[in-house]
Amino acid sequence: MALIVIGGHSRSVGKTSVVAGLIAALPEFHWTAIKITQYGHGICSANGELCDCATDDHSWAVTEERDRSGDSDTSRFLVCGATRSLWVRTRQGMLAEAMPRVRQELAGAENAIVESNSVMRFLRPDLYLTVLDPATADFKTSAQEFLDRADAIIVHDGNGDVAWMNVSLKPVAAKPRFHIRPPQYVTPELIEFVRKRVQHRASRV
Repeated sequence: MALIVIGGHSRSVGKTSVVAGLIAALPEFHWTAIKITQYGHGICSANGELCDCATDDHSWAVTEERDRSGDSDTSRFLVCGATRSLWVRTRQGMLAEAMPRVRQELAGAENAIVESNSVMRFLRPDLYLTVLDPATADFKTSAQEFLDRADAIIVHDGNGDVAWMNVSLKPVAAKPRFHIRPPQYVTPELIEFVRKRVQHRASRV
């Protein structure tokens, strides 16, 4: 199994769109897609708004998506061709409690793609990509923590201005860089990069 993790430095920089784009472009790998959402005080880490992510009586929950309307992120993954799509919800700081279940789901996958930064504390993926939008000022602590582990970065093209402060990209200065222009979140070069990594992993098994 090849494991791909897609992170990003903030909300709404296109992590979900990158995951969906890669699933659609590489259907031969029969992806299990996992989206990890952390919440606290009724606020969703995905978009900073009031949400229904919280579980009633547990610190975490895993839900398998069945809906193919495309209305939710995990539904989009199914629409794009994922074999399975799972939503992992945890309270802030409680992802460790959900990891035994996450590992169980990964163990049964042919290949897996996970949308998360924080999961990097617990997994060593075959490929970790992080999405950066220089026009978005917020830069999550988790994104900074694992920036040096990124195998490549996906960067929004813009006017050259950088909104974030006191963040150095030196850890990824020598890493491959793929430029995107939404609504196109994956490029032929990025797709080929991921394909070769997954094929390489398969050749080692």
